[in-house]
Formats: sequence, structure tokens, C-alpha cells
Amino acid sequence: MRSLLVSAVLVATSILPLGAQRGPARGEPVSAPISNVRYEVAFDRARARARTLHVTTRFETSGSDPVLLSLPAWTPGAYELSNFARLVSDFSATGDGKPLRWDKVDYDTWRIVPDGAKQLSVTFDFRADSLDNAMAWAREDFAFFNGTNLFLYPEGRDPAFGATVTIATEGEWTVMTGMAPGGAPRRYSAPNYHELVDMPFFVGAFDADSQRVMDKWVRLASYPKGQLAGRARGEFWTQVQRMIPPMATVMGETPYDAYTILTVFDSSSGGGSALEHGNSHVGIYSPYILGNTAFPSITAHEIFHAWNVKRMRPAEMTPYRYDRAMPTPWLWVSEGITDYYADLALVRGGVIDSLEFLSLTNGKIEEVNAAPAVALEDASVSTWIHPVDGSAYLYYPKGSLAGFMLDVLIRDATDNGAGLDEVMREVYQKSFKAGRGFTPQDWWGAVSRAAKGKSFTEFTVNYIDGRAPYPWAELLPLAGLRLKVDTLKEPRIGVFTALDSMGRHVVVTELELGGAAEAAGVRVGDALLSIGDIDVNEGFGPRFRGRYGRAEGQAIPMKIQRGGDVVVLSLTIRMSRSTQQRIIFDSSASPKALRIRRGILQGVTGR
Repeated sequence: MRSLLVSAVLVATSILPLGAQRGPARGEPVSAPISNVRYEVAFDRARARARTLHVTTRFETSGSDPVLLSLPAWTPGAYELSNFARLVSDFSATGDGKPLRWDKVDYDTWRIVPDGAKQLSVTFDFRADSLDNAMAWAREDFAFFNGTNLFLYPEGRDPAFGATVTIATEGEWTVMTGMAPGGAPRRYSAPNYHELVDMPFFVGAFDADSQRVMDKWVRLASYPKGQLAGRARGEFWTQVQRMIPPMATVMGETPYDAYTILTVFDSSSGGGSALEHGNSHVGIYSPYILGNTAFPSITAHEIFHAWNVKRMRPAEMTPYRYDRAMPTPWLWVSEGITDYYADLALVRGGVIDSLEFLSLTNGKIEEVNAAPAVALEDASVSTWIHPVDGSAYLYYPKGSLAGFMLDVLIRDATDNGAGLDEVMREVYQKSFKAGRGFTPQDWWGAVSRAAKGKSFTEFTVNYIDGRAPYPWAELLPLAGLRLKVDTLKEPRIGVFTALDSMGRHVVVTELELGGAAEAAGVRVGDALLSIGDIDVNEGFGPRFRGRYGRAEGQAIPMKIQRGGDVVVLSLTIRMSRSTQQRIIFDSSASPKALRIRRGILQGVTGR
């Protein structure tokens, strides 16, 4: 998963052969076996108004032992326990057409007594009101959901059972999913439970089209209709066409038969976030992200997950369990290095230029420097409890930078004869292709082999398991780069803002103590309408700084809306002075450093 704020800039081939879910511990309940599992999800205009999905699970059983059906507690890729069972209502069970007795074994497991019945059916309603990639969300003409939200599984049983999913909806509405067709209209099938819950659905009125990318179909669905359209849609397709080939070159193959990009645009989103799946991803974005580098960046991140995390996965998360947290110290590889390869895919594919790549890298350095010192392994493990000290998601930018450092060090040790690309390919081949998750020996062994036997023990101690600051002054020149220090003087209003719930006004959420806005009489909750001759809308800051960068001490009108009144205040321009570092090309770089820089930016090795 990846999230970004706009103002700061988040039939498939069988994925990792996951085998049976780990068996229950001694004393844990086990369901009676079930077969011929069929799910139906009903969503029509009436249910859209109620923001609910109606779910029916049909299956067969034999004997008199209870059937124990559970809902997952989380969605892989979203490293948090959501406990989807809390959104279930009106649960009922029948057997051979007659009501059956049922109760709860625990908070997410239902126990149904067959009472001799062979054909069982379970129904419930699911609340679809969470605009979150891992959840389910509905509007008057649309819904998306994840399989983990809705699809029950037999507790303690092998998840290798096949199943079908049928969508019952309005005749003129559309269905989009990465799941394979199942032999009837709006019916889909999956060979096992892991793939079943790894393919989210769009249902309703949305735009959809497709293109061939590297001889594989890529499909694009966007809600609401008309939001990602015209020139913006064409530009996005061009970006997708360019970003996928560099990824496939790194990993040596395209691992899906088709890929589906599912996008939702809603003004309540603070920027952008997305969640990966084996042959698709769901992105939720502010409309303001269109035209911003964040949009293709998040997209590239999620597509690269088709290799890294959906297939090449840490051993601690193989196979998935859906009833509990699965912490791993390797999210800095699964998420952070994925983010590094998203940047590489954009620059190698020509979506961004080399200066933009340096800007993205510099932004991550600034983000890490502003956060608490935390070891990458610790941040990876702790994300499940969402620490409040600012380190909860630091494995994204800091892990990306660790990948960049490893790339430079490997290329330096081999005179650009190899890089991190070779590490990714080897680990992918020797873990995923062998049907298992990767281990520390797999990872660090591949790194050392790529670097001609160089030891990375000290690197691990200092920068992965340790909290030492990254040595940019020493490392960047190895890649023909260096840090430049700039002193900035620019006007500052002294407010923190956010869009209101309707996405129409920029509202003050916090005031800088002693700042220009506070001195002018601005209050928290005021909507900013104009400052001087600049209309205020999302992203107005650069225009303000450009217009009034030489106006220190000048008083300008500041129009706000306070309640139902429009008020004009007088804002005196105040300047802020700060020191910033940025990465630049080193004009005195050695030939070797230039080869390394070219190797990273173009994805090549050798001289």
C-alpha cells in the first residue's frame, strides 16, 4: 500500500504457491469440511441508498458436525486489523431450505449446526461506508469491496478450495474485477481462497477501457464517470505504457495475464492512497491529484507490488493468515524498495526526468530527517499498532532510501557491473519461483553475491537494524551526485489548511503562533477566499510565494469567509528564512561515478 498527500508532493497467474493455511493450534476449533462453495453479492439502487451489500454463501456439507465460518480480520497489504465481522448484520443460516441453529464461537466466527442438512446457505448484510482501500464503500450508483470483507472461509480448513462469485446488480451497471470469468454473466471463479479474496470488485456506473501493454491487457476503471477522462485519461495511459516495461525488465517477466487498475476520485480524500493485489490495485484519490506526479508514482508503486510482496514475499507472511496480525521486519523491502522501484520505473520509462527523480529522492531524505530516528526493522514490525510518534510508516521513504544506498554500493563494488536489479531478480527466482517466502539468507546472500562478495553486516547493523543517519555526504558522490545547501527567504502566511467536506473551500485548521495570519486576525475554521490578488484554492502556496516573494512588510487584503459573512482582513507580508539541502549532479564526478549514475537512471550495467 502507498499513501501520499497531494500537498506533499497512497485471470491472474497463480501467485505465491501458498499451500494450506497454517493449521490450527491444539485446542482451536475446526470446521466440518465444506465443498461446492458459491458466493453471491447483491448490490442495487435500494441497497446503495442503505450503503449495504447483501452477501449469500452457499455450500455443501455432510455429517452432523458444526460448520465454522470466519471472516478475515485484515486485508493483506493494509497492515492493520480491521475486524470486518463488526460490519456484519442480519446474519442467518438455512439448510435444505429450513432455518438452522447458529451462534458465535468468537467475534469473527459463526458456528452453524447442519442438523442433517446437506445444502447450506448463509446470508448477511455488510455495511459499505468506509472510503478505505481495504474496506467496502458505496454511493448511489457505485460500490467497491474486497473479498476479505465479505467471503467466509471454513475455520481451520485448507484454503485450497475453489469457489465462484456472482454479482447481482442493476442491468445497466458494470462489474470490473481481476477475477476470471466463471461461465455465466457476472459470475467469476477463483481456484483457491487466497486468490478469491485478492481480487477486489467495482460494481455500478463508472468509466472503463483497456489497452495492450507489453502484450498483456491492462484495464482501467474510474469512478465517478467523467472524472478521469479526456486528456487526463490519455496522459495517464501514456504513463502506464511507459512505467511497466522497466519493471518487467528488472524482474524478468510480466507475472499476470491481465492487470486491472481500479480508481476512485472523491473530494474527501486528502491526496492519494492505493492497495495492491495480485493482478490489480484499488486507488483512492483527491481529484486534485490529476496532473500531479503523485498519481503515476502511486500507480507505479502498486504495479511493482505484482512482483514484490504479492509474489516475492517475506517468509513470515507466507502463507497468509487472515485471523491475526502477521508482523515482519521486512516491510522496508516489501514496501520501501517497492517505492524505490516506482521512482526508477518513472525515470527509466520517461514519465519523469532525472531532475524529478532527484527531487523525489530528496523529498524522502527530508521526510526521514524530520521524523524520529527509528530502525527500519523496528518500523516494519511496529506498523501494525500504528505508533503515534511519527514512525508508523517510515519504512516507506527510509526503506526506499536504503534500496537506493544498496544500489549505489553494489554498483560501486562492481564498477557498475551489477546493481540492486540483480538482487531483486535472484530473490524473486529463488523464493517465489521455488514456492516459498524469502529469508534473511536469501536477501543478504543475493546482495553480497551481486557485490562480488562484499559484506553488508556493518550496513545492516547501522542502517537496517540500527538508527544511524544515512551517510549521504559519502555515498552520493559514488553515484555522481552531491548535496547542495540553499538558504531560502520566502513569504509565509502562517496557516495550516485542508479542504472542507465538500471540497470547495480551503479551511484553516491550525495557526502558526505569532505568524502573519494570527496577527491579521485569522481564526481556526475560517475559509480562505483570496490573499492579495490570488484566489485561494488547493495548492495556492507556490503562487502566493511567487507573487509576494519581494513584498516583505507590505500590507495586502485577505478575504475570508467566517460563518455566513465575508470578512476582509489586512495581512502584513512576513518572510521566513530556512536552510535546505538538495541533491544535484556533481560536475566533478569521476568516470566510474558517471557510469553508476547512468546505470541507476537507465537500468543498465557495464561501461
